[in-house]
Amino acid sequence: MSVELVTNVIKTKVSEACIVASTVDIPQPTIELTPSSLLDVCKVLQADETCYFDHLSCITGIDNGVEKGTFEIIYHLFSITKKLSIVLKVTLERNEKASVPSLASILGTANWHEREVFDMFGIHFEGHPDLRRILLPANWEGHPLKKDYEAQQYFHGITVKYEKPE
Repeated sequence: MSVELVTNVIKTKVSEACIVASTVDIPQPTIELTPSSLLDVCKVLQADETCYFDHLSCITGIDNGVEKGTFEIIYHLFSITKKLSIVLKVTLERNEKASVPSLASILGTANWHEREVFDMFGIHFEGHPDLRRILLPANWEGHPLKKDYEAQQYFHGITVKYEKPE
């Protein structure tokens, strides 16, 4: 199945307007979606008999920096029975209220992947059943993979920043 066929499923069963762009000339074909359409698109791609994307392999967060002002979230979907894969991407405005719908209700592996992206970037997943830190302590300040992150000097009296011995 090609990215064109997946794109046609999305256009037919969701909306043509939800597709921002698609890239086919790379090893992993990618479809960029509007953030608000993500959940509906994934529901369709999971239920549609021609693709049946039933597994979320990975979610990757990307901070494009303060200058560009955007976050990207990359979703790697796989169909176990059809042996197909596709990458979905959404771009969000880079601010404290950055959010996208959670996929945890339809793809169980999204639960922990979304928590990791939340922990590292501060991106919220609307409707997530348990959105809290997964890698860092609950009272940690900031989100370490944001490009403008400044590490705490101390955490519970312990020096956080590593300094290379001379």
